[in-house]
Amino acid sequence: MKLIFGRGPSLPIRLTLAVLASLALMVADSRYQSFTDIKLYLNSLVSPLQYMANSPRLLLDTASTQLVSRQTLLNQAERMERELFLLRDNLLRLRHLEQENQRLRELLGSPVQRDTRRMVAEIMAVDTDPFSHQVVIDKGTLQGVFEGQPVLNEQGVVGQVISVGKTTSRVLLITDISHGIPVRIERNDIRAIASGSGRLDRLVLDNITRNTDIRQGDVLFSSGLAGRFPEGYPVGKVTYVGYEEGQPFADIRVTPFAALDRVRYLLLLWPEPRVSEPEPEQPDGAAL
Repeated sequence: MKLIFGRGPSLPIRLTLAVLASLALMVADSRYQSFTDIKLYLNSLVSPLQYMANSPRLLLDTASTQLVSRQTLLNQAERMERELFLLRDNLLRLRHLEQENQRLRELLGSPVQRDTRRMVAEIMAVDTDPFSHQVVIDKGTLQGVFEGQPVLNEQGVVGQVISVGKTTSRVLLITDISHGIPVRIERNDIRAIASGSGRLDRLVLDNITRNTDIRQGDVLFSSGLAGRFPEGYPVGKVTYVGYEEGQPFADIRVTPFAALDRVRYLLLLWPEPRVSEPEPEQPDGAAL
C-alpha cells in the first residue's frame, strides 16, 4: 500500500534544523535588534497575566493591613514621629552642605548637578531561575520607562531595566552574573568594575592587581562612567580581600547595600536634560 504523504525528515535532522534556526534568531536579535517590536508586543500581551498572578498577594496585604491593631498603629505613629524629627534635623544640615557644595563647585568651575526625574515602582514578580537575578516591575512605556534605565532603592543601586512592555518592565539586578557597574572607592577614588557573582549578597571586583590599595571596609559608589548609572550612588562595601599564590589578580568581594532578597519598592531615574553649550561669539568684522 502506497502512503499518501511521504515520510518526513528524521528526528535528529529536525532537532538540528530547530537548533540552527534558534541560533539564527538569537544572533539576529542580539546583533540587529530585529525582534524589538515583537518583544514589546509579547511583554504587553502577558502583562494582564502578571497582574492576575500578583492579585492574591495584594489581597493578602490588604487583609493583613486591616487586621493591624490600634495599639500597633499608635506605636508606629510615635516611632515615625521620632524618625521625622531626626530627618528634619538632617535636612537642615543637608541644606547647609548643599549650599556650601554649590559655592565650591562654582568656585572650581564645575557644573552643579540638577535634580533628575524619579518614579517609584513596585516589584510584581521575581524570576524563579536560580541562575538569573531578574524582577518584574509595574511600570512600562506608558510611564516613560526605557531599556537601560538605572534602578535604585533607599539603600543603593539595584540594577537596570533590560526589557520594557506597555505596563510592565523587567529589571536585571546588579548581582546577576551578566551585570557589571563602574564604581569608585570612596577612600581613594580608585575606579573598578563591580560584577555580579550569581549570589544576591555578593559582588566581585574584576581584574584588580595585588598591589592595588583596596581594603576591607572600603565603600563603593557609582562612578558615572559609561553614562548608564549616575555618579555618586552607593553600591556596596568591600567585605573580603584575598590573594592566592600564583594568581595575578586579587579576590575582592563586595556586599551590596541594597538587600536584593527583600526589596519591594524601587526607584526609577531619568537622565538629566542636556543643556546645549552657547556658541562662541564671533568677533566684530568676522565673515559669516
